[in-house]
Amino acid sequence: MSYDLPRPAGRLLLTPEDREAPDRVRRLRRLRLGEHPEPALDAFADRVAECTGAPYAMVNFIDEHRQFFAGLHVPDIRPTVTSSAGTEQSAPELGRHMERDHGFCPHVVVRRKALVLEDVRDYPRFAGNPIVDEFGIRSYLGAPLVDSTGMVLGTVCAADIEPRPWGRSGLEIIKSAAAELVARLERREDDGLLI
Repeated sequence: MSYDLPRPAGRLLLTPEDREAPDRVRRLRRLRLGEHPEPALDAFADRVAECTGAPYAMVNFIDEHRQFFAGLHVPDIRPTVTSSAGTEQSAPELGRHMERDHGFCPHVVVRRKALVLEDVRDYPRFAGNPIVDEFGIRSYLGAPLVDSTGMVLGTVCAADIEPRPWGRSGLEIIKSAAAELVARLERREDDGLLI
């Protein structure tokens, strides 16, 4: 069984075209997701961070133009990153919104399967992503949130400023977290309640 690691590519990052985005936006609105932070989703992100040992974890919903972290866990102290000029500085604070071409979650959504990047610098396609320089992200672990209609709503993910050997156990943790969260979101729809 493979870890579903991407193969190194000899080209720069290209954010994949997302043809399902308009349908996803409609589905997210129906579920009342992707517009406001939710304490229950923040708690879920906290638990993902704890289970993976990562300083960052997110529940991320993606529309045509941006990503929204409805659940967010960030480190108490912002990490130090080295700029392309070689100077060290504190990473900027990660907010709730991010451009669609930042990060690796858009790739997970379009691929419709988990993505494991133990060291993003090993993959030229991902190493040029703005979050590598801006936030110092060096490793990523993410899984899609695929609901019972087959729609990918977004992702649940963890990231670190150090390379991480996530391995099979990390992949299973993130996939299990995604399945659990989808079940919770669908119960919310069935009950007409917030999670």
